[in-house]
Amino acid sequence: MLVNWLLENWLELSGVLTTILGIWLTTRRNILCWPITLVSDLVYLAVFYQARLYSDSLLQIFFIGFTLYGWWYWHRGLAAEGSIRIHPLPRRQLLLIPATAALGLLWGLLMLRLHAALPFLDAQLMFFSLLASWWQARKNTINWPLWILVNLIYIGEYLYKGLALTSILYAGLALLAVLGWRDWRHAETAGG
Repeated sequence: MLVNWLLENWLELSGVLTTILGIWLTTRRNILCWPITLVSDLVYLAVFYQARLYSDSLLQIFFIGFTLYGWWYWHRGLAAEGSIRIHPLPRRQLLLIPATAALGLLWGLLMLRLHAALPFLDAQLMFFSLLASWWQARKNTINWPLWILVNLIYIGEYLYKGLALTSILYAGLALLAVLGWRDWRHAETAGG
């Protein structure tokens, strides 16, 4: 029974394990988070495509780009500063929030025409995940509260689509995001 389950769910399980490790390393500001996250991005590209969550599939392609950018950006900062230093969010970047919502709405209309599952919810989650990824790659602490919100909503979406392991993963990711927020806020106030 367990062997059959593992054989049927090995791809999703490998995505869960690499995602947990990658996010945990990110909360610790460890640069190894990026290659681990790259593996997770590739695995979940396949998982979400199989579930017809096309916006989430496309999101993984964007995540691959953000992962490569974040890896480069963090490496550059590590070489220049000797550590992964947190940076405050420039206030003008708060304008990205309504712009992100508008893009999600437009994308949802396209996904509706493609008969995607949960087109508007999936589209909004995709665009807000991109925003959180951008802020994370730029080492802005605000990425963590946004990840908390997005991950909590994803739990329901994945339960609805029958991706139980992934919904459990996203509950764990919400908890890791709380830890990341706490740790990065501490680092930010300590000047590191």
